Amino acid sequence: MYHPNKERKMSVIKNKRSLSDLEFFHNAIKLRTTMTDLLLRDFGVKAKNKNAQVYPKKFKMDKEDGERFMELCEKYQITSIIESYPDWLINEMRTSILENLRQLLANITSANSIYPVCIDEWTERRLRQDRAIGNCETLLQEMAYVIAVMPVDANKYMRYVDMIEREIALLKGWRKSDNKLRNRLLNKKK
Repeated sequence: MYHPNKERKMSVIKNKRSLSDLEFFHNAIKLRTTMTDLLLRDFGVKAKNKNAQVYPKKFKMDKEDGERFMELCEKYQITSIIESYPDWLINEMRTSILENLRQLLANITSANSIYPVCIDEWTERRLRQDRAIGNCETLLQEMAYVIAVMPVDANKYMRYVDMIEREIALLKGWRKSDNKLRNRLLNKKK
């Protein structure tokens, strides 16, 4: 409730707010959790339930084999057959993406744990920032591969691509802000 004698805190308009110092870290954690959810759902690939009658044509069975196939389906009351995407491919893609997400956070964490007091430490921090950006670029390539190879709706994947691109921008901003630190370290040497 509003009280005239109490001091009111003014909120800052959203587009005027500055990023938190660790926005790149928080975004990376959110990226990892969101993408892990996608991987838990096997990239959103669903098994297809196909009518058994399409299989003689699909596999180009000769007339005799097609009739035998349909007789067996009738005998065992098979009206549809479930086709799933190969598990080995889903597992391979999942493993690759999870490893890149793990490495992304490891590189961010190790870079952030270095507070440079000399140029060599700054260089090590910069290298780990570069690796984190590289992890994001690899994730973009993996997502493009998933979209190209698997029966998924590319539009549904754009939110993940946007999150990765945002992380790249945040990491580059963090890396750029470290240039001031580099200049101080170089001037301190002189």
